[in-house]
Amino acid sequence: MFRLINIAGRAAIELGGGYFDLGRLTGDDAMADPMAWMSRSDELHGLAERCVNQVADGEIGSVRPGPPVPSPRQVFAIGLNYQDHAAESGMELPPAPLTFTKFPSCIAGPTDDIALTSGLVDWEVELVAVIGQRCKNVAAEQAWDVLAGITLGQDLSDRGVQFTGSPPQFCLGKSFTGFGPIGPALVSVDSFADRHDIAISCAVNGEQMQASSTAHLIFDLPTLVAYLSSICELWPGDLIFTGTPDGIGASRGQFLAEGDVLTSEAPVIGSMTNRCVSGTGVLPL
Repeated sequence: MFRLINIAGRAAIELGGGYFDLGRLTGDDAMADPMAWMSRSDELHGLAERCVNQVADGEIGSVRPGPPVPSPRQVFAIGLNYQDHAAESGMELPPAPLTFTKFPSCIAGPTDDIALTSGLVDWEVELVAVIGQRCKNVAAEQAWDVLAGITLGQDLSDRGVQFTGSPPQFCLGKSFTGFGPIGPALVSVDSFADRHDIAISCAVNGEQMQASSTAHLIFDLPTLVAYLSSICELWPGDLIFTGTPDGIGASRGQFLAEGDVLTSEAPVIGSMTNRCVSGTGVLPL
């Protein structure tokens, strides 16, 4: 098992409340790049074991971690992948994974501020799969083997931009700077008692908004990897936002406001806390 984190842009193993810089641990400063580990996750198990007898480089509580996958090549996202979310959205269940992209420039850290672009910014907590091998045409039964690990994410969405015109602008409405916080750690698949049943939840100012489990996905993670890889070549560090359950703001008539605190959680992975601040909107046409 391992927990890979990003401290000031450097890859580190988190263990026992401390962190261990991978550049120092390996004796190769090139290995301080978090992206260098996306295709080498197998080595992280042994390095995590070595940390047991090492002195930590610092304490987790004293630092602000960045995104564990800071610069993915591709970011896929899946819409309407929980039946209850499709129902609250008033939409039919898709016959195949409803796929859009979040542009990689939206990726942010687990404690970064959310710069609100309008009064219609919504939350969507999701489990995020991280690809660990360059691959194509992966069979569903082999999908877990091509992952570097699992993390947590928020598919933040400006609903005004998303639903401007027809068809809607999913990609742009979900790709503002900071609209893809992930973290706090990339954890190995073997860290979970049941990798098919991972709980996810989020709250706004301490009030729970979403709570479900990946056991309720319409298209489960292996199906998503198999489907996407049948169309696109996948690369180490690619992200797959697997979909959000019911409880989004649009269905409640409630959106994020300046000063709100969005807390996202998953067992084993941990929690993200993102504060909402004022930002700039879209240039009027």
